[in-house]
Amino acid sequence: MDDNVLVGVHTGDDAGVYRLAEDLALVQTVDFITPVVDDPFLFGQIAAANSLSDVYAMGGVPLTALNVVCFPACELAGGALGEVLAGGASKLREAGASLVGGHTIDNPELVYGLAVTGRVDPRRILTNGGARPGDRLVLTEPLGLGVVATALKAGLAAPEDERLLGEVMARLNRVAARWMQEHGATAATDVTGFGFAGHALAICRESRVDAVIDWGSVPLLPGARAALGSGLIPAGAYRNRDAYASRLTIASPDADSIGLLLCDPQTSGGLLVALPPERAEAYARRLRDEGLSYARVVGEVRSGAGRLAVR
Repeated sequence: MDDNVLVGVHTGDDAGVYRLAEDLALVQTVDFITPVVDDPFLFGQIAAANSLSDVYAMGGVPLTALNVVCFPACELAGGALGEVLAGGASKLREAGASLVGGHTIDNPELVYGLAVTGRVDPRRILTNGGARPGDRLVLTEPLGLGVVATALKAGLAAPEDERLLGEVMARLNRVAARWMQEHGATAATDVTGFGFAGHALAICRESRVDAVIDWGSVPLLPGARAALGSGLIPAGAYRNRDAYASRLTIASPDADSIGLLLCDPQTSGGLLVALPPERAEAYARRLRDEGLSYARVVGEVRSGAGRLAVR
């Protein structure tokens, strides 16, 4: 194996990292999604933010991106694709990254995302594998994106819930990534399709620790409980729950509902960050001061062998 491959395919991290020099490495990732909202410009923003998130989760800074587009050439309304790409471009500008090309194919379903290249100091890479017993876990954005998006598709989401859903999914994790480095983070991942539980378990597995989550501290998107109560649950939440059953323990009479929210697949969710105990609350408070109002300390890391407990 090439010794310059610092992070590859074997650890389930958010992106690959390749060293170019002692103080410089490339972070590389690709991600794309199908529409989660009706507005094409907002969908483009969400898809781009989702792709850029992988670089931020590794402690990197995005540099360039390539569009990845599959679309029904004979069916998609003339200006809709342009709006999707414009939405993505707006997020690249916000991230300070440059669009340098891309590729399109004719496809029955619209799919959009980015292949992103970023930079990181090899000595400051954050992976799934650095959490230590005693660390605290901070979640930077709320859970429930999947169930609220499902309610939106069913026409049952309140207008305010729809607005907040788009706002959260389109928000870059740039601020959260910047300040996690400043506060001495030991591990990080973004919370996306495997749900909170899946991404937390990835940290537990690769760091060879357990984690205990305080459910009362976990932020939820307004509308999430109502959507869950109406049975508007993505199929992926059930698949995730079944996959994690042997490693996830929930000590609550409401374990079924909590489990589904923890396993709810998120599109362009926040970061889950492990930090030293004396710095975690300061990190969460700093993010709230910067406008990330949902950021909370949600649990702690303990000695163990890859399990997640919720109390």
